[in-house]
Amino acid sequence: MAAFITSLESVAEIVLVIALGYWLRGSGRLGDEFKGNISFIIMKIALPASIFVSVLKYLNRDKLASLSGGLVFTFASFTIGYIVAWILTKVFRIRKGRRGTFINMFVNANTIFIGLPLNMALFGDKSLPYFLIYYVMNTISTWAVGIFFISSDDPTVEKGEKKDFNWKKLLPAPLVGFLVSLVFLLLAIPVPEWINKTLDMVGGIVTPMSLIYIGIILADAGLKSIKFDRDTILALVGRFIVAPAIMIGIILVGGSMIGSMPQLESSSFIIQSAAPGLAVLPILVDQSHGDVDYATNLVTTSTVLFVIVVPILMQVANLI
Repeated sequence: MAAFITSLESVAEIVLVIALGYWLRGSGRLGDEFKGNISFIIMKIALPASIFVSVLKYLNRDKLASLSGGLVFTFASFTIGYIVAWILTKVFRIRKGRRGTFINMFVNANTIFIGLPLNMALFGDKSLPYFLIYYVMNTISTWAVGIFFISSDDPTVEKGEKKDFNWKKLLPAPLVGFLVSLVFLLLAIPVPEWINKTLDMVGGIVTPMSLIYIGIILADAGLKSIKFDRDTILALVGRFIVAPAIMIGIILVGGSMIGSMPQLESSSFIIQSAAPGLAVLPILVDQSHGDVDYATNLVTTSTVLFVIVVPILMQVANLI
């Protein structure tokens, strides 16, 4: 019961900051330029800085080696997720223009703007190494596989026609920050204290600014635009039930075969596996001429409903 109350309180804190962003945007105090600027600051500056400092603070060579097993668990989860999602698009005959959205909603999570602040709020700084494992796999999954399903779902492209893929997207700034930090960690390169404190101060704005950004997104989408048609419900079931169920199954099976993982690690993976859909999903779908309204509705509904899902998942995670 205590864990349930704690999770509710943590989610309440997050919701209040999101509500602040929603109100500021809705009241006209945050314009379009600020929306673009805050996204740039978070993704290109603050988050890479935060990840760099956190990796050097919470990881060492021995712990890094011990975390490699987590990549196997997450890789298996994403792989099975893609297979199940693809099969469901055939079974339920998801129409062209929505298939890529459906699959990405099913598999890939908003680990940056929601997953990260939530993980920090629920489990503290010590959970960051486990979050980074999921983040790396989620990033690779999104830009190496997920984007392929969206691009191939373009209703304006004739069958057999191919589109170019931007390989630079495989290395977004946060991932670069993670890779650079690994170099410093493995080579034991010293970082001056004043630089470390500067990066730590800059990285400290990630959580509050990310939550405000979510509020801005919700304000733009409009809560009144939320609707629940068949394809939306199926995608939400995949995000909130099937995806975490796959992760839980892999943790249980893997634990029985190679040994159980730490409670903090398994809880982080389970929560991240059910995080809302990618905030950039509507943008990616729009670039491929897909159903943008469907993508926007999924991002909005999954973000709102996640508040209800988190406390339930916390209880489930505590039993694993």
